[in-house]
Amino acid sequence: MQPIRTFNVSPSLPQRLEPLRKLAYNLHWDWNVETKDLFRRLDPDLWESSHHNPVLMLGTISQTRLMEVVEDDGFLAQMDRSLIQLEEYLNERTWYQKQRPDHENECYAYFSAEFGLTDCLPIYSGGLGVLAGDHLKSSSDLGLPLVGVGLLYQQGYFAQYLNVDGWQQERYPINDFYNMTLHLERNPDGSELRIGVDYPGRVVYARVWRVQVGKVPLYMLDTNIEPNNTYDHDITDQLYGGDTDMRIHQEIMLGVGGVRMLKALGYNVTAYHMNEGHAAFSALERIRILIQEEGLNYADARQVVASTNIFTTHTPVPAGIDLFPPDKVLYYLGHYIDIFDFHKDHFLALGRENTGDLSAPFSMAVLALKMAGFSNGVAQLHGSVSRQMFKGLWQNVPVQEVPIKAITNGVHARSCVAKSTQELYDRYLGPNWSSAPLDSPLWERMDSIPDEELWRNHERCRLDMVLYVRDHLVKHLRDRGGSASDIAQAQEVLDPYAFTIGFARRFATYKRATLWMRDLQRIRKILLADKHRKVQFVIAGKAHPKDIPGKELIRDINHFIREQGLEKQVVFVPNYDIHISRLMVAGCDIWLNTPRRPREASGTSGMKAAMNGLPNVSVLDGWWDEADYVSTGWAIGHGEIYDDPNYQDEVEANALYDLLEKEVVPLFYDRDEDGLPRHWIAKMKNAIRLNCPFFNTSRMLAEYAQRAYFPASDRYYTLTKDQYAPAKELAAWKANLNDHWYSIKIKDIDVSLGTDIEVNQTVNVKATLDLATLTNNDVQVEIYQGAIDSNGDIVNAVATVMDYQGEDTQGLSIYTVDITYTTSGFQGLSLRVLPKNKYMANPYEPRLIAWAE
Repeated sequence: MQPIRTFNVSPSLPQRLEPLRKLAYNLHWDWNVETKDLFRRLDPDLWESSHHNPVLMLGTISQTRLMEVVEDDGFLAQMDRSLIQLEEYLNERTWYQKQRPDHENECYAYFSAEFGLTDCLPIYSGGLGVLAGDHLKSSSDLGLPLVGVGLLYQQGYFAQYLNVDGWQQERYPINDFYNMTLHLERNPDGSELRIGVDYPGRVVYARVWRVQVGKVPLYMLDTNIEPNNTYDHDITDQLYGGDTDMRIHQEIMLGVGGVRMLKALGYNVTAYHMNEGHAAFSALERIRILIQEEGLNYADARQVVASTNIFTTHTPVPAGIDLFPPDKVLYYLGHYIDIFDFHKDHFLALGRENTGDLSAPFSMAVLALKMAGFSNGVAQLHGSVSRQMFKGLWQNVPVQEVPIKAITNGVHARSCVAKSTQELYDRYLGPNWSSAPLDSPLWERMDSIPDEELWRNHERCRLDMVLYVRDHLVKHLRDRGGSASDIAQAQEVLDPYAFTIGFARRFATYKRATLWMRDLQRIRKILLADKHRKVQFVIAGKAHPKDIPGKELIRDINHFIREQGLEKQVVFVPNYDIHISRLMVAGCDIWLNTPRRPREASGTSGMKAAMNGLPNVSVLDGWWDEADYVSTGWAIGHGEIYDDPNYQDEVEANALYDLLEKEVVPLFYDRDEDGLPRHWIAKMKNAIRLNCPFFNTSRMLAEYAQRAYFPASDRYYTLTKDQYAPAKELAAWKANLNDHWYSIKIKDIDVSLGTDIEVNQTVNVKATLDLATLTNNDVQVEIYQGAIDSNGDIVNAVATVMDYQGEDTQGLSIYTVDITYTTSGFQGLSLRVLPKNKYMANPYEPRLIAWAE
């Protein structure tokens, strides 16, 4: 039966408790210990059953309980403190205000297909989403003028359960938006704010929801409304669900719809950040607006868009990139061809590395890279991998200079560090530990934390995790009709005093979740050989519903547990989410990570573990390759890359067993007369001291701001002034550059010395160039010098800009420079010419370079 009228019914709160509503609707509570404790105190059972959702709590709690707390002075005092903390947080002078005091009208838009903010808002699948959530939280902490843009999924990502064979099954609970920390955006007349997006033969409408993340709003589109048809309702149904057609529908809604949404909300965005390629269609829509509404041509519009776009890639392998068939791209987005005055092949070339391959699919990552003035990977190693993977977009540019930078990921400290551990740090390090840089004297106080206090706190965290895992397994078994014996067994899993290895992540095959099981005899020996040195595993994670090999890994682990009779010592925790993650990274003793190098872009769970004092045991991949893995954990191998994956698995599994047997487990159980593992605690303190100040999103966001947001926003103001005159000038300059670049001729290079020189001896170099119709203001001439490798190539090169000396009598341009070599050996040099223009984001922007031959 359909209703004839609908209502949005809000919780009825006594006037004295109205602050609870304000607290509930700002996700600041998720990383504020006082406020989270307040809601837990209101009704502990309801807090757990609501999945820590304060809005749902306030809507379902009994009026009797509300009247009780109205008379509870202790509760009211805590509520008032929480409200004061929120208001002080929202009004404090921020890092951004100190950095950019004269930039009041900036706005940075951050597009992501998923956001993992808290477990009661299940619209994320894994690390990418949680990183995006942490990005918003630290943007709020730093006061950046940033807004998030995403899709609000009715079913989100799936809830996981296991059948009797240990095979992953999926169910899709419906998200009740009206009982979540969401605001429905409305027009001044009270009607829903809606935007329309063009699809073939129809317009799809979406309404706008907002979640307030501290100071930062996250706006999300919802297509599950009338007058959309049933298919279009499902565009925002499931995260990463559906077929190719549904994925392109979603990415059009995210990119194109996201731009239209921001415009409808009244934002004048000065920098756009695409978190992965899912939102790359936003560039096409921005170009359209500049053409149709501002009167620019395509070249001018693209210049504005590319100069103010930022792209972050998270994918270390080509298989992880969204690719769409050309015919589908033309079908769904072909209307942009006429607007841009393009041929269809020219349009498809925007998403192709090899523009001459007319059958190649359309790559969202390539589109994003071509439409961004700043691009980056998410760890130093990943930046190197990305430059290698996308080097074809910058022909003849040395791979190490391909303009894909690296900004290493971090995690939001106040979100992932356990409550009791935060209080410990606050007590001994002070309240600024969560954002203090590595060189802060604060970290010198790490040794002031008594070993016993740190250890007892960690043991409490381990106990909390064990008790939760038991309760979680019992509930899981009861929900699927488990036997009484299975339920009784679940109530006794894990030893709260035993050495606990944690492994939790997405079950993709390259992460090798079963590497530790490769040699059954050795792992059984580690687990069972010494009852006084118990070892146990806590494992969690989801495989994508269509990833059959990933699901097989989960089944293999569950089969191993049963077949080896290890139900008490090895536990797979179903339906991994943010809440389980937070318990595990605080309650385990080490964090295990076994990806196949170099396929882990970054990884962030190990960072969270380190912030809680857990040493890592990991392959040198992603972030761990940058960490002090000797002082703060152990490295599996030495960063080798193998041609034979089977051999690699054998070598690295044995290396893991050796570490556990000879170093890790013995160190953990090495106790003094007080029963404390002093050397282990020293490793814990190092893990905190050395990893917390760098691998956090406070450092990461400051880096994004200084390297990407500030420059992109400045370019926006520069290029758009005087009716876009600088953008038009730059676009025209590039067109002229393209027409005449290949007329440049390097006529002569004169080196003052012979082939035998000494270290630090000055070498004078003079070059004569024919710049044709270009001038010295259009180019930068450089000497490119370095050692010569076995292939005869210059490696570890340094580029030195040459000085322009004017023209000779024949009209040729003269450049000179003095260079030295600081190391001995077989060295060499070359000369290159790069474009130069003050308006460009980098000299590689035109994708032109000339080398001496």
